[in-house]
Amino acid sequence: MSLTLPPKVTERAFARLAEINADSGAMKALRVAVEGGGCSGFQYDIRLDDPTPDDLVLEGGGQKVLIDSVSLPFLSNAVIDFSEELIGARFVVENPNATSSCGCGTSFSI
Repeated sequence: MSLTLPPKVTERAFARLAEINADSGAMKALRVAVEGGGCSGFQYDIRLDDPTPDDLVLEGGGQKVLIDSVSLPFLSNAVIDFSEELIGARFVVENPNATSSCGCGTSFSI
């Protein structure tokens, strides 16, 4: 049996979330969820949201990242980061549980 560890969130991801909340004037958390679908079987749903009672809440820099109880096993040991590249800027998930992913970076299989 492998050890299940919660996901980690980088300082860069918390900093970008703080910028988004400052710009919008709202204090929302970043929800990272796993859903069925996408070209590889599963896909990430990353959006601003409010906490629910069954969420794991990861905090840093006065910001919150939420993981629901169903998504948590799929995100064990994952790293949630923020990436800025020529093609755009986005929150990304580096997931050691994914056996393959598609070119878009939001769809994966386990």
